[in-house]
Amino acid sequence: MESVDVRVLRAARDWAMAGDRVLLATVARTWGSSPRPAGSMMVLREDGRCVGSVSGGCIEDDLVSRYTRAHGGPGMPRARPERLRYGVQADEARRFGLPCGGTLELLLEFDPDVSLLDALVRQLEAGQLTQRTVDCVTGAVTLARAGAPAALCFDGAVLSHTLGPQYRMLLIGAGALAEYVSTMALFNDFAVTLCDPRVEHLGAWSVAGVQLTTEMPDDAVRAMRPDTRTCIVALSHDPKLDDLALLEALHSPAFYVGAIGSRRNTELRRQRLIEHFDETEESLQRLRAPVGLYIGSRTPAEIAVSVMAEILAVKNGVPLPPALSVAAAKTRFQAPA
Repeated sequence: MESVDVRVLRAARDWAMAGDRVLLATVARTWGSSPRPAGSMMVLREDGRCVGSVSGGCIEDDLVSRYTRAHGGPGMPRARPERLRYGVQADEARRFGLPCGGTLELLLEFDPDVSLLDALVRQLEAGQLTQRTVDCVTGAVTLARAGAPAALCFDGAVLSHTLGPQYRMLLIGAGALAEYVSTMALFNDFAVTLCDPRVEHLGAWSVAGVQLTTEMPDDAVRAMRPDTRTCIVALSHDPKLDDLALLEALHSPAFYVGAIGSRRNTELRRQRLIEHFDETEESLQRLRAPVGLYIGSRTPAEIAVSVMAEILAVKNGVPLPPALSVAAAKTRFQAPA
């Protein structure tokens, strides 16, 4: 499963190359609650077909009505970029299904340059982090290599949008839990790799769209070259597989490193890493173990929800109080280790 951004931009490029008129809409700013964050994109073809989303559906319907002939509208103007706000008035917010107090502003680009769309799609497919800058007055677009991920920036005159490859997830250890975690990760736009050198454990793997590798996990971590869009989760319960992989991951820029296990096994792992691999309490602060948020989960599916919730919270920069950790909660409730 590939990034939504790539799907939107590829559709815009392909439709434009086929001679269709297209509109590229980007959520430039939001106020209050908003169905989609700044940077969300959709492309609309003049016959009403669209890919991507800028809201829960009502705004998309309004854009179809305004800018296509699908429902008798005038079609797309040949114009410079246009700024369009929704939800400024309470009755408008209700009409478009926006949450109470929610307002969003879109930047609409009519018939964006197809050669630049093609160049951008090719760069993203090659895994290159790219900054796309739009002059909202003239419509001029520039592309530049970006050194690091960045939030969308819009000052009313210029929009700068850093686009990049998908977030990536490396799972160590096949099994039911890995299948549930990978399924949720795919739905959340992660590119997922599963590593397990125990070939017999891969025989029953059933999740399509996951890259499989049988190399040793620490080699898999090095081969992946983790960056700030990478998370690594050890699920094998086998120290011979998990420990060395975690050591590699902890010394990488990965935004999340976690490991499954009971509180007792987690403490034994910490002792091993400190005594035999020169780690310290400080260097192990990045290791999230036992992995996940405490929700009283028992089944593999429930544990996967816990794990994915923690990963997404860290990805989205949400501070997580220590009390939400599995270890803290189980200690507080005096649950079995």
